[in-house]
Amino acid sequence: MKRYFSLTLITTAILAGCATTSITSDDVAKGYNSIQADEIAKHVKVLASDEFGGRAPSSEGEKLTLNYLTKEFTALGFEPGNGDSFFQEVPLVSLEADSDMVLNIGGKDYQYKKDMVMGSSRISAQEGIENSELVFVGYGVNAPEYNWNDYEGLDVKGKTVVMLVNDPGFATKDPNLFTGDAMTYYGRWTYKYEEASRQGAAGAIIIHETAPASYPWSVVENSWSGEQFGFVKDNNNMDRVAVEGWVTVDVAKELFTKAGLDFDTAKAEAAKGAYHVDMGDLAATVNVKNTIKKSVSYNFIATLPGGKTPDEHIIYSAHWDHLGTDKNRKGDQIYNGAHDNATGTAGMIEVAEAFTKLGKRPDRSMTFLAVTAEEQGLLGSKYYAANPVIPANKTVANINMDSLNLLGKVKDISVVGIGKSQMDEILATAAKEQGRTVSGDPKPSSGGYYRSDHFAFANMGVPAMYAGGGSEAFDEETANYRKRMSLVLRGCYHQPCDRYRDEWDLSGAVQDLQLFYKVGFDISQQTQWPTWNENSEFQRK
Repeated sequence: MKRYFSLTLITTAILAGCATTSITSDDVAKGYNSIQADEIAKHVKVLASDEFGGRAPSSEGEKLTLNYLTKEFTALGFEPGNGDSFFQEVPLVSLEADSDMVLNIGGKDYQYKKDMVMGSSRISAQEGIENSELVFVGYGVNAPEYNWNDYEGLDVKGKTVVMLVNDPGFATKDPNLFTGDAMTYYGRWTYKYEEASRQGAAGAIIIHETAPASYPWSVVENSWSGEQFGFVKDNNNMDRVAVEGWVTVDVAKELFTKAGLDFDTAKAEAAKGAYHVDMGDLAATVNVKNTIKKSVSYNFIATLPGGKTPDEHIIYSAHWDHLGTDKNRKGDQIYNGAHDNATGTAGMIEVAEAFTKLGKRPDRSMTFLAVTAEEQGLLGSKYYAANPVIPANKTVANINMDSLNLLGKVKDISVVGIGKSQMDEILATAAKEQGRTVSGDPKPSSGGYYRSDHFAFANMGVPAMYAGGGSEAFDEETANYRKRMSLVLRGCYHQPCDRYRDEWDLSGAVQDLQLFYKVGFDISQQTQWPTWNENSEFQRK
């Protein structure tokens, strides 16, 4: 049974500073109730089909995906969002490291995927390190605002730095250390390689541990092997370390023992304050042979122009890409990416359609941006932020959709990075009308706010919301279903088993998409733009 949304005063002020509109509560309810589980499923089945091959950037699957989005948004009456085009070119280069490599440390060879995954971001056919001294640099962080520098007084030129994943706050749970259990950008693997490069290191190795990384070793195996995409740069990324990669925690413990160190002791010391220590006489050698391909991928952008201020945009985002097909893999070779992120892409189509049911245009434009290469380090959204089709000073807010709720209806709504902007308040108002409460970030230690495409908008100064799902099941039957399905979803993250399943309960996804629609509509009618909270690290530039 469809739940009709209660909207009592749509024609008057929704929040302080709202403008009036001729769109009625019945109009808004038509859009709200047009979002249906069977429609979401229809889109996911297509996008996550074997025919689309896992939707890798610059693949046949990309062409099929872009054609599908073009067809759907054109049918809805949306206009091309980039001049007369639905597309924004994103120049990419793919580097695929030859799997026939070994990492030799202390006279022992460590095997690719089993013990380590190594690669190079340099656009070069061959890179490597030879007898490069190992230095443990704690968390590999240089953060002046936290009075923390693991590299202080250390010269790592020509050396290979070894570091922990996440940041010290996760290890200690001390709310006064960084941001406590909530990961900062300093805890992300992207930052650690960037900082090692700024410090002049030859190599950078992150020690994988499941809890602080928030994913198992199998994700490293699948996500950091095969084609790795990056941007085409004039310097061919020669300012990056020659080799960057991961080792398992078991390998790390063995290396620390060989160096006359205790891993657990060193890890504890690293969490107390800026820390580094030489790893004895240990040195690393590895040779990375790259197959290089330059290509162009595309962001997709479509707009429903606003009725009063069409130059001001609310942007909905989702990434259309996944990991593609691994022809070297035994068994199922296609990473269909049904949950991550065919669901978000399908949800974007559903929310877009909801706005066409209003009868009249919202005051501001509604723009839908499906980005490429999220799985490769948020490349599509990073490129958009550096080359925005819509200037930041005309972008009112961003609502991001990445891996929708497949666990059924809930009484709450989770907000990743809660407390950063007024978007939380607007969401809470809409959620209350749904009979739901805002429950906060479900796993702050994973640093989710820095791991999806809204992060690029936040860096532009645009208030960005990343929400969805919840923890309080609607009823006992849903609670039992959640226990079963959550194990399946967790085990299939970045695995070939992330496929569409008929047993998915999409009622929770419908709830969330209806909320996202309502939040976007409310923002479109307000005179005042949402702002960042004073304590946020992001502010309008």
